Amino acid sequence: MSGRRDSGLGLGRRHFVIGVLLAGMAALAARSIDLQILDRDFLREEGDARHLRVVKMSAHRGMISDRNGEPLAISTPVDSVWANPGELMQARERLPELARVLDVPAERLWQTIASRADREFVYLRRHINPDLGRKVLALGLPGVALQREYRRFYPLGEVAAHLIGFTNVDDHGQEGLELAWDAWLSGEPGLKRVIRDRLGRVIDDVEQIRPVQPGHDLRLSIDSRLQYMAYRELKKAVERHHARGGSIVMLDPRTGEVLAMVNQPSYNPNNRKGLKPAALRNRAATDVFEPGSTIKPFVVAAALESGRVPRGLRIDTSPGYYRVSGHLIRDDHNNGRIDLAHILIRSSNVGASKLAMRLPSEQLWEGLARVGFGRSTGSGFPGERSGLLNPPERWRKLDKATLAFGYGVSVTALQLAQAYSVLAADGVLYPAHFVPGQKLEARRVMKAETARTVRNMLRGVVSDEGTARLAAIPGYSVAGKTGTVHKAVAGGYAEDRYFAIFAGMAPARDPRVVTVVVIDEPQGDYYGGKVAAPVFAGVMRAALRLLNVAPDAPAQLQAVRRAGREHAT
Repeated sequence: MSGRRDSGLGLGRRHFVIGVLLAGMAALAARSIDLQILDRDFLREEGDARHLRVVKMSAHRGMISDRNGEPLAISTPVDSVWANPGELMQARERLPELARVLDVPAERLWQTIASRADREFVYLRRHINPDLGRKVLALGLPGVALQREYRRFYPLGEVAAHLIGFTNVDDHGQEGLELAWDAWLSGEPGLKRVIRDRLGRVIDDVEQIRPVQPGHDLRLSIDSRLQYMAYRELKKAVERHHARGGSIVMLDPRTGEVLAMVNQPSYNPNNRKGLKPAALRNRAATDVFEPGSTIKPFVVAAALESGRVPRGLRIDTSPGYYRVSGHLIRDDHNNGRIDLAHILIRSSNVGASKLAMRLPSEQLWEGLARVGFGRSTGSGFPGERSGLLNPPERWRKLDKATLAFGYGVSVTALQLAQAYSVLAADGVLYPAHFVPGQKLEARRVMKAETARTVRNMLRGVVSDEGTARLAAIPGYSVAGKTGTVHKAVAGGYAEDRYFAIFAGMAPARDPRVVTVVVIDEPQGDYYGGKVAAPVFAGVMRAALRLLNVAPDAPAQLQAVRRAGREHAT
């Protein structure tokens, strides 16, 4: 009896186990059908939500190059480290490892993650080199990944910093031509859908949502050879004279193209740690100063254009001073009776003032305004100043007299260079600009004969008789004008602070380059003829050689060669 009961009990257990197994298999089959057929779309969406991501593809910013194709600003690929804070916080104990690799304080890294725990994306460090990126991924931390971006690099560094400017960490222009042409250079980022693994790494591209539109390249009128050479000469001059700063602008008078624009002090756009905002401004376009005697050629030109002043007019500057409204206007010495050319050659304040007084105020104002004083050049450079030229109805008698030698009017170095380009281009004003091929309207603002006459007078300034002997260049005719002006301060003018200026062109017979040199607060010697003129000569000598401009002063060139042979023997 007991044997039969045991046998029946064992059979029942067997049936029970088999039933349980069959029920389990049925449940698994039902669940499999549910997952793979009935809830397939829902589960796919859930899986996609965890592993599919839409990511941005950075657009390559266009390259900036000089007129010869030499790069001035280029973008190089770099990696940026990002994380999903929620996932990374699960490995909090490993944060010190990540902090060491990224070279950031561990506490700051934790604060960055903890304060953004509700987000799915946060940058941990931007723009690292690919080798460091591989070390980050090798840690295998959850939620940590890399994103490909671009970093801007400036091959000329401080030499072209104020001109080119720079971009921020998101590759948007912040200063200079990077800012002015940001829309052209930037392009449009793309979007793509990708699959990421549990560590946040992209393991497959699913589809492209929006293609990347790379930025356009930008070719400038700048010649990097002239830019470097001008910067070198300016830096040496500022250091030699212990000056506060300085600027040089070089233009092609036949087109208005800016060939070089440099400033001192400068900065390195590739490493801007500790950079002060005041160091960013492009002094040549944003800082104004009173031009001093460099305005005198345009007073002479206005007089000739008026028809009221004969070319052979002689003005009595005796006894070396001139009283206007109770104020004395002085020359360095008594120049006696001098013609228009010698007003420029000897830089006579008395002669220039008396000449200005012969003209109706409206005609003098118009002569200065036509060449660009009192208005922006329209170059498009961010922050460019327009200077100041008060309307004639606001002039007092003394204002008109002092305007003739550059007080009461303000200009930028770029404006002054554009004005001298009118003399170099036989009376045609070509608007200053940085990008060749722009449709800009050139206009005649002065008779060709007047421009050539004044230009010829300015050749005497660079002779042994003039104030700019140190601006002479062996083998070439040079025309230009010095300027030495007290700096304006609150309540008047500083007695011991000056701008030393030289503006000129070469070869004078057919000018190829116009150059303006401004030295701010030179110590010791402060006259434009002693401080700025030699810088002009050094810059232009190299420029004419680099541009393959043939000498145009044969007699002078022969004398130079003869002196060289005698020295050699």
